[in-house]
Amino acid sequence: MKTVNHWIGGQAVDGASGDHGPVTDPATGEVTTQVALASADEVDAAVAAAKAAYASWGTSSLAQRTSVMFKFRALLDQHRDEIARLITAEHGKVHDDALGEVARGLEIVDLACGITVQLKGELSTQVASRVDVASIRQPLGVVAGITPFNFPAMVPMWMFPLAIACGNTFVLKPSEKDPSAALRLAELFSEAGLPDGVLNVVNGDKPAVDRLLEHPDVAAVSFVGSTPIARHIHATATAHGKRVQALGGAKNHMLVLPDADLDAAADAAVSAAYGSAGERCMAVSAVVAVGAVGDELVAKIKERAEKITVGPGNDPASEMGPLITAAHRDKVAGYVAGAAAQGAEVVLDGTGFTVEGYEKGHWIGLSLLDKVSTDSDAYRDEIFGPVLCVLRAETYEEGLALINASPYGNGAAVFTRDGGAARRFQLEVEAGMVGVNVPIPVPVGYHSFGGWKDSLFGDHHIYGNDGTHFYTRGKVVTTRWPDPADAPAGVDLGFPRNH
Repeated sequence: MKTVNHWIGGQAVDGASGDHGPVTDPATGEVTTQVALASADEVDAAVAAAKAAYASWGTSSLAQRTSVMFKFRALLDQHRDEIARLITAEHGKVHDDALGEVARGLEIVDLACGITVQLKGELSTQVASRVDVASIRQPLGVVAGITPFNFPAMVPMWMFPLAIACGNTFVLKPSEKDPSAALRLAELFSEAGLPDGVLNVVNGDKPAVDRLLEHPDVAAVSFVGSTPIARHIHATATAHGKRVQALGGAKNHMLVLPDADLDAAADAAVSAAYGSAGERCMAVSAVVAVGAVGDELVAKIKERAEKITVGPGNDPASEMGPLITAAHRDKVAGYVAGAAAQGAEVVLDGTGFTVEGYEKGHWIGLSLLDKVSTDSDAYRDEIFGPVLCVLRAETYEEGLALINASPYGNGAAVFTRDGGAARRFQLEVEAGMVGVNVPIPVPVGYHSFGGWKDSLFGDHHIYGNDGTHFYTRGKVVTTRWPDPADAPAGVDLGFPRNH
């Protein structure tokens, strides 16, 4: 059986703890790989390698850093199909979706290639007689990233390329459920000429995470995952004096106003709710239908959802794959099973779905719940699966209040033809990312990604300008030099004394 080990100091390192975890093909239910789970000692070795590498990488030229980054980007482009296949094999998402994930990760590598602009400082001259003031940004040192299973390539690339381009060294702890893509990224970065120890990958579970959070040589921690874990990461790491950005869960809403193009809204709802099997923090999991459009909108969503082909991710005909584990599949199914008892109308029930020839896979079909109440489990919890809840509101104000009452604030969208209503929504909704007739408003790489409320713990969003600021710290230098004309007597530097 294949074993995924660690990447420390520029080379593959066998796991020494003796502990391994299973990696499963979600389409078949078969354990195809085992992953080494790092002990605290192995985490310490990765941090020590990163600290040693920082001594030279932290003072390396911007030209050197960007040169390596451009080579890494070229290799990623050449190997994107290979990386997508690794994602499909361990996560289960369809190949086109996996390719899209790699492409979105490449956007942040593009940003890192242009880090010279991001790191430009500021200078004020003559703030007083012969006094100048400059603001500069410098790297932090060793930083760590802890990433989720749902985007095993993209989310790591939201972190380490920018951190490394800023002059830091990095320790990545990817999800132990699908670790191969992250390890392959590290290999390609090394092939691009990244010095040994600048990027390290340690696979593991809670003991590895806890050691990173408390390690005295780790200056900052980036995290993406569920809200309870994000809250724990933030509290623990800040208690140990670290800078933290911890992105949590979501319950993203899509407000559909009576004047909206209902066909476009239905298309968007199906894509945003069921893409990647709903296993993404920017999935639309709640549609709020305003006024009399609810029945027609639900009918259009149902019509489209019934046509989605569910199957193995490596089958070109598949539009949605399985869930990551059988346990997660069963948890998602439980929300659908309990929805009717809590007042919802089950329009589509995807539980009990299977694929012929792949009966042991982690399958679930698409579920659509209508007239869901805000106090039901299916609405309150982040389900993280292909379940779409539809809620009803009589007015824009009622719909907005419903959305703003949610403890989550990752993303929100409005569908309307009315520019005034759209403008009000983008200003009034309590969410960090807003879409206007765009269901999944994930920003491009040069803008920052992050939510509000229980969707983000820490002061910085991820990537974009916020990412550069997170991975660097500011320094202000005030300088006064004597005028050469004031040199001591007997020393003539050739400067005229006619001023």
